[in-house]
Amino acid sequence: MINRILIRIKVVQMVYSYLLTKDDMKMTEAYNNLMFSMDKAYELYHYLLLLPLELTRLQEARLDNAKNKYLPTEEDLNPNTKFIDNKFVKKLENCQMLQDYLSETPISWADSDVYLRLTLDKILNSDIYKAYMETPSSDLAADCELWRELMKKVVLSDDVLAESLEEKSVYWNDDLDVIGTFVLKTIKRFAEESYCELLPQFKDDEDRDFVEKLFFTSIENQSRYMELIDKFVDKSSWETERLAFMDIVVLLVALAEVEKVPSVPTKVTLNEYIEIAKYYSTAKSGQFVNGILNSIINYLKKEGLLVKN
Repeated sequence: MINRILIRIKVVQMVYSYLLTKDDMKMTEAYNNLMFSMDKAYELYHYLLLLPLELTRLQEARLDNAKNKYLPTEEDLNPNTKFIDNKFVKKLENCQMLQDYLSETPISWADSDVYLRLTLDKILNSDIYKAYMETPSSDLAADCELWRELMKKVVLSDDVLAESLEEKSVYWNDDLDVIGTFVLKTIKRFAEESYCELLPQFKDDEDRDFVEKLFFTSIENQSRYMELIDKFVDKSSWETERLAFMDIVVLLVALAEVEKVPSVPTKVTLNEYIEIAKYYSTAKSGQFVNGILNSIINYLKKEGLLVKN
């Protein structure tokens, strides 16, 4: 579930942090922090999947309270329960993989009453909800689609969610966009009657090894990679000592991937790290990383030091 895009970002962030604080932090400690951040990303996945359950429970409690008002209306006494009877929510609630994870990692939205109330109000006032409730009947596929649309257009796009998550974990803000896509994918898959599984933390052992390779290779080969970077920096325009430190870190991790992950084409590596540089460094960083990385790759191929697509 934690795809290679997120892995690259987290490795770059941790290498950056380690190189700035290596006098106070051991490499193994930095790697453990990196893996902890991966665990937190997986925690966020489950945390977001709990939202439909929590919001449904809140709406059920509201309907029950309305029945017990001093002067309940006919609608209060006979509410439309289609939303709280949603088949996707029932299926997710009974998902064994979710129950197993929660037994080991007891996360909840219990301390987020204000956020839950505000979000439920937004859902109840949305056109998505109104159209769903006006339909006389539904099936599992329709119920899954309701929550996929609500999560996509009401929940995940709301800045209030980002603010709420920021209060709970410093790791989650950068993860939200990527993890959100996997939550939507999971909801869509639940529309299959026989499907009741959550995504694994890593797609396979190769992705888990990918984390370790990138991190340790970029640090252990820092001096050699710095010589290569210095070799191709245009001295008339740049001085290595004055380059943005994040640009250097991005190049270190990119070179580690170029050398140690033969299954990834160099073009893919180039594109991924150019985007990381654009987002996390300066306006000119993407162009700079592209030029230096291209030059180093061509040099390594010419010298027979890199045999790769």
